[in-house]
Amino acid sequence: MKKVWFTLMAIALFLGAATLGLAGEIRGNYVEARNADVWVAHCFANSEVGLVGDLAVMAWQIEQGSWNNVTLDGLGVVAVVRAKSTLGDPYHNPYPAKAVLILDERANMEQRLALQSFVKKMAGDLVQTVVRVDTAPVTFDFNGNLHAGKVQMAAGQVARIETRAIMDGDAVCHNAFTYYPPLTKLDHAMPARTVENRFAGDGLNVVWSSPNKNSAFLGSFVTESE
Repeated sequence: MKKVWFTLMAIALFLGAATLGLAGEIRGNYVEARNADVWVAHCFANSEVGLVGDLAVMAWQIEQGSWNNVTLDGLGVVAVVRAKSTLGDPYHNPYPAKAVLILDERANMEQRLALQSFVKKMAGDLVQTVVRVDTAPVTFDFNGNLHAGKVQMAAGQVARIETRAIMDGDAVCHNAFTYYPPLTKLDHAMPARTVENRFAGDGLNVVWSSPNKNSAFLGSFVTESE
C-alpha cells in the first residue's frame, strides 16, 4: 500500500512539473507611443485631457516563449488603438475603444491566432473591439540597449514608432514626471521622447502623425504563457 502511495505521489509531482514547464514564461520588449505627453508637468497634462491622448500604437517584440502551446520566438505584434477619450485619465472613461491588429507576416496561421490571443491578454479592454487584422513585416531595433531610450519599430508602411532618450529641454517646465503609466503591464518601463509616431492604415477612420512629444514608453515584459 505504501509503495502504491509513493508511486501515485511521484506521478502527481511529475504531472505538476510538466504542467509548469508547459505553461512557462513568455518574454520580450515593448514600445508604445501616444498622441499626448506621458512625461509631463501636471498643468500641461491637464491642458491635453479630453483633447488628445485617445490614439496609441502599442508593439510587442517576443524574444522567447509560447502562447497556447504555440512557439512565438522572434515574432512581433502591433495594436493600434483609438479610444473615446484620453487614455490613462483617472477621472474619465476612455472606453469604448477600437483597435487594429498588425501581425508579423512571418507567423504561420497557428502563430497568428496565438499572437491575437496574446495581444488581447496584454492590452485588455483596449483591444476588446478589433475592427481589422492585418499582416506586415514587423521589425524592431532597440540599438542593443533598452536603457538608451532609442528604438525604431515598423509595421510595414502602416505604423511606425521611433524614440530617443528624454533630454534636458524636452519638458516645457522643470517639474515633469511620469504622469501616465504604460498601457500594458511591464516588468520594467521608462518614458522616452517620440521622434515618430505614425499610423497610415485603415479601420479606425483616422490616420495620424504625432512626432516630437514626450509620449512614448519603452519596456520589457515577462508573463506566464497560456
